[in-house]
Amino acid sequence: MSLADIRPDLLLADLHLPIPQTGVVPEASFLNEAFLRFCAGPARGARRVFLLGDIFESWVGDDLGLADYPREIAALAGLSRSGVEVRYQTGNRDFMLGDGFERATGAHRLPDEHIETLGGVATLLAHGDQFCTDDVGYQRWRRFSRYRLSQWIFLRLSAARRRRIAGGLREGKRNKPESIMDVNAAAIANAFKRHHVTCMIHGHTHRPAEHSLILQGVRHERIVLADWRPERIEWLRFTAEGWSREGFATSP
Repeated sequence: MSLADIRPDLLLADLHLPIPQTGVVPEASFLNEAFLRFCAGPARGARRVFLLGDIFESWVGDDLGLADYPREIAALAGLSRSGVEVRYQTGNRDFMLGDGFERATGAHRLPDEHIETLGGVATLLAHGDQFCTDDVGYQRWRRFSRYRLSQWIFLRLSAARRRRIAGGLREGKRNKPESIMDVNAAAIANAFKRHHVTCMIHGHTHRPAEHSLILQGVRHERIVLADWRPERIEWLRFTAEGWSREGFATSP
């Protein structure tokens, strides 16, 4: 067994890193600084790092995003150069991550639903928004926004207009009832059956927990990643022995 084989896999999602303010010292928020610390610290000892969507609070195109987050992009590029495999999925806030982001960071994009072996178990990875099927309006928007033509048109809008649209979408989500913001049980069961796995990891809901369900007499496990906030900076750590939740000390 090589040294790389015993290094852990780390998974995180929903950091929602805000765009650092220019002309202000320190430039970034507590969350941004925690991400830089993660990339320079725990992530350097990993075999693979999986970013499962909504790493950025807003990404309205590589042309703007790469300029908005220079330190974060540099941190990911340094991580890739160090030999750590960086893989990512897009979320509802950063689904416009594109080829420019991959070239700048060395990260590799995964499909919206991806099977990966973690701790010896075939596991379904997803951001998780596709499973919130009770929010019919959002699912309609999600399908529309992923069309290449829709994205081509969006990228040709002015920077100011793109940012206004993104801001409007964030406000719209805040006004929705909590009853439709969690995953749908049938959508989860269908995903398990469709991919023939017994373990799933996702984010999006900001409801970190572990769930078990029985499908056709077999126990299935669903792990929900924590969203980052000043009082909780957390990721999952997988080794051959199993998994654990780890993180940094919270802000004062």
